[in-house]
Amino acid sequence: MEEQTVVFIVGAGPAGLATAACLTQLSIPYVIVEREDCSASLWRNRAYDRLKLHLAKEFCELPHMSYPIDAPTYIPKDRFVKYLDSYIEHFDIQPKYNIAIESCTYDEGKQCWFSLACDVATSMVIGYKIKFLVVASGENSASNIPAIPGLQNFVGEAIHSSLYKSGAAYSGKNALVVGCGNLGMEIAYDLASHGANTSIVVPSPVHIMTKEIIRLGMTLAQHTSVNVVDDLLLRISNFVFGDLSRHGIMRPKIGPLLLKEKTGRSTVIDVGTVGLIKKGTIKVFGNISKINGNLVEFEDMKENPFEFIVFTTGYKSMANAWLKNGESMLNNDGLPRKEFPNHWKGANGLYCAGLARRGLAGIAIDAKNIANDILSSYEKH
Repeated sequence: MEEQTVVFIVGAGPAGLATAACLTQLSIPYVIVEREDCSASLWRNRAYDRLKLHLAKEFCELPHMSYPIDAPTYIPKDRFVKYLDSYIEHFDIQPKYNIAIESCTYDEGKQCWFSLACDVATSMVIGYKIKFLVVASGENSASNIPAIPGLQNFVGEAIHSSLYKSGAAYSGKNALVVGCGNLGMEIAYDLASHGANTSIVVPSPVHIMTKEIIRLGMTLAQHTSVNVVDDLLLRISNFVFGDLSRHGIMRPKIGPLLLKEKTGRSTVIDVGTVGLIKKGTIKVFGNISKINGNLVEFEDMKENPFEFIVFTTGYKSMANAWLKNGESMLNNDGLPRKEFPNHWKGANGLYCAGLARRGLAGIAIDAKNIANDILSSYEKH
């Protein structure tokens, strides 16, 4: 069975949906496929209960549709999923679910892409002949847990953050959070709030701000240089949090907005974790060197027993597993070769959306760029 389409979008998360909406606005036909049985499965199935969008809603809208007037400034997970459902309905996006891509290959002779996909429900193999291919399968398609000596023999429970929902089950237990991004800091707070004896691994320098400080910074950055804004943000965060180095938290050498611009690494938005660290309720450790039974040994030779470890060590892109001619656009990690904002276009009608570590605001930019670029080529044919 073979189908033909102008644009083929792989992934029905926010990036794929945004691209579909932008193509709809320009009357460009497309097919969007998703390996899971729903859209935005990361948000629906792999996000913890407490989650809210870390940035103010004006920085988290998808193209051509605002949040409802009554939406709070910081959108909770469930409200965001409702927004996505409304988005799908408004733009009449009809993802084909349970479609797992096996390969996408470019045919130089025919100047088009060919994709082989499997319908998970029926095991039927479907072929697609494609003019333009959009990789929107996400940075977060596979869980990433580091290789730590002894982890496989840990006698307690060890999970990836994608399986974490709430700290309610861990009251009174010794819990270790590995990773100190927004997710790690929030899960540490959640565990401590539910009465777990909580520790967190902070392996590298990190900026910590309040959501109000970051909102101010992102607003000012639209009108003045990033260096000026970063200097202001650091002064304010110093005033709010003081020197955190004595609590085991070091600050990166470059400012928060410039760090995001250069590396994609986000500032941590404090939800109350810093206060608990200062009180000693949450303990801070450096990198893990090995695990022995229930004992976790750290690089400074300290060791502590734990019953529960949650890895907030992120995800990895799996695009290279099925994309056979993506070298013009993606590196060996399945992420863009070029830096933002020039990362979204490869050769031969190949594009990517949502792989630049720029969150929902970056997704909106990618989707508009891709749709406009396809339109300019599409009109020539």
